[in-house]
Amino acid sequence: MSENKQPAQNGMSDNDHKKLGRELDLFTFSDTVGKGLPLFTPRGATVRRELERFIVDEEIRRGYLHVYTPNIAKLDLYKKSGHYPHYKDSMYAPIVIDDEEFMLRPMTCPHHFELYLSRPRSYRELPMRIAELAQLYRYEQSGELMGLQRVRTFCLADAHIVCSSEEQAVEEVGKALDLIEYVAGTFGLKMGKDYHYRLSLGDRANTEKYYKNDTAWEKAEDLLRKHLKSRKSGFVEAKDEAAFYGPKIDIQMKNVNGKEDTAFTVQYDFCMPDRFDLTCTSETGEKKRVFVVHRSSIGAIERIMAFLIEKYAGAFPVWLAPVQATILPVGEAHEAYATKVYEQLKKAGIRAEYVSAREGLGKRIGRAKTFKTPYLLVIGDKEKKAKKVTLETRTKKVGMRAVDQIISRIMKEITSRKDS
Repeated sequence: MSENKQPAQNGMSDNDHKKLGRELDLFTFSDTVGKGLPLFTPRGATVRRELERFIVDEEIRRGYLHVYTPNIAKLDLYKKSGHYPHYKDSMYAPIVIDDEEFMLRPMTCPHHFELYLSRPRSYRELPMRIAELAQLYRYEQSGELMGLQRVRTFCLADAHIVCSSEEQAVEEVGKALDLIEYVAGTFGLKMGKDYHYRLSLGDRANTEKYYKNDTAWEKAEDLLRKHLKSRKSGFVEAKDEAAFYGPKIDIQMKNVNGKEDTAFTVQYDFCMPDRFDLTCTSETGEKKRVFVVHRSSIGAIERIMAFLIEKYAGAFPVWLAPVQATILPVGEAHEAYATKVYEQLKKAGIRAEYVSAREGLGKRIGRAKTFKTPYLLVIGDKEKKAKKVTLETRTKKVGMRAVDQIISRIMKEITSRKDS
């Protein structure tokens, strides 16, 4: 995704998220913990937290109902949904508790459907957009694991939209794509350059992999195809890439090594409403079958972090940066004033870091630049006397500025999610 794709000496691109993850102290792996199970450092956890807050707030603003459901459920739930036979090889082995079999969940849709079934529903409540930041567990083969892009546990920004009609379902597909394009734009990703749409289709002959209902498949694929054309969105079609319960629109991205993965997805489901007997009361007071749209707005937090680390080459925009400003007193005589500046930034809500003068200034500046901190605030004799600081960004020296002016500048970039 990044413009710089030159390989490093060890054969790994300089912008490879696995390399940058170590250099920027964002995440690590431990053989003792287990393969494919990432450990996020405080710096990496900050990036992850900002992504999670961003998408939850945006989804709630757009009418999503955020919920919490368990990370484990009885195996019967996944047999009911049909996931167990279809995804058995990529699920963790059942856990026997009190003579019952449980599983770490590989997906959230069955949980959300059970929430929907907790009481009778009216068509007036629909569309109902049930959303969750859900921790999922899938047993990826060792050879498939790759940094944060493909792991064995991940947090998915998942949602299931229950609709009263096919027309409403198609409308919700469009709104889900609007959200995805907004998210991509916020990250500075451009359609056609950084990502593209793929219409993932089923295979009528493959009854082992796909739910058997040829008429429903034809209709659902045609609905998604027509919708993409109506948006004037370029897309490719891919046979045998659908979910077992219906076709989907995948948002495809490539990493710096050229490998393509699905980042976000919107799926049309004509299977689960039958399996779970999902209904609503119609205008005439009768029960009728609902329609379901599955969608992931920001994808797996781990995977989008991998893409963004490579996209920005580790130089995150201010709102995502683990440390947004580093305060650097030149010597001990400047530390009292530098501490006051640090407290001002912290009070304003800026993720500031104070580095005392126990080491040389050049060494401290070098370390901050290694971590690609957006702003450096240097304080010496002139700054102390003028009650100002000398500001430096990643790319240039700005000069001496008042502290309030710097706070205003940084806060503007944080709230707008755009660098100046």
